[in-house]
Amino acid sequence: MSTAPEPLVTVRGLKKYFPVRRGGGRGRRVHAVDDVSFDIRPGETLGLVGESGCGKSTLARCVVRLLEPTAGEVRFAGQDITHLGMQALRPLRRQVQMVFQDPMASLNPLKPVGRIVESGLEIHRLGSASERQRKVAELFAKVGLPPEHYARLPRELSGGQRQRIGIARALALGPRLIVADEPVSALDVSVQAEILNLLKDLQRELTMTYLFISHDLGVIRQVSDRIGVMYLGKLVEIAPAEAFYTRPIHRYSEALLSAIPVPDPDEAAKRRRVMLEGDVPSPIEPPSGCRFHPRCPHATAICREQEPPLASYGAGRLAACHHPANGASPAG
Repeated sequence: MSTAPEPLVTVRGLKKYFPVRRGGGRGRRVHAVDDVSFDIRPGETLGLVGESGCGKSTLARCVVRLLEPTAGEVRFAGQDITHLGMQALRPLRRQVQMVFQDPMASLNPLKPVGRIVESGLEIHRLGSASERQRKVAELFAKVGLPPEHYARLPRELSGGQRQRIGIARALALGPRLIVADEPVSALDVSVQAEILNLLKDLQRELTMTYLFISHDLGVIRQVSDRIGVMYLGKLVEIAPAEAFYTRPIHRYSEALLSAIPVPDPDEAAKRRRVMLEGDVPSPIEPPSGCRFHPRCPHATAICREQEPPLASYGAGRLAACHHPANGASPAG
């Protein structure tokens, strides 16, 4: 009998299309997310990586129901939340929170940061005014901010401090899942490390579950238990982190990893850089077959004609590629 915990998040066949309203685009749609499926287990971090415009942020907003999916299913703790209305979603908001990319843009510039963190508690009518203030002081301590910052405005804080406020706000309601959408990309490298370490410490302390989104494979490697790769609205590979970085299966994953800088000059000289030609195709008219085939140096006729399924390669690895890298073969 399996002892693996039930997934906290289950996504099946998720699609999100946006209608094109300009330039004679009647009837045309942007295929932002197109038939994506995955699970996230309690206490793990699933890192989602891909180029800008691949659909990873849209996917995240569908998971937390800031966007209504076009099709498919999103389940949280076994409950189907795909099409819940605003009132029915209210209890979910306490269990699922987001940390956004730009901490300044996500904070009310006219409100003291202590009041920003407290606002969620107030909206959900949790505790008295004094109890809420004590809770905010506790949250400030958890994220490494002194209590006297309570009355400061966002513009009076540094970028790293503002992101700590964003994390404190996300933690205020005691969520089970945090979706972090490019949470360190707007920060200096030294501050990035501080915020990543903070998120990992909070995960251990609070048994948090993360969906962590980034275009930076170096950042993703630091925080992820498993990694999913998106390309043009599709999930093309998902694997345990160490296996992914050691032996990628999809040719797009191979190209992404080959572009990571290596500090050792001798090691860098041994590596073969996979150069991709051309631009990412339009999500309004995605290519037939494998969406990566117009840029893939290994593409053949089958890649242009047939969409590869997301097949199992064993040991928790899935990939959608007709010509997998590193000699990999589908299981079974």
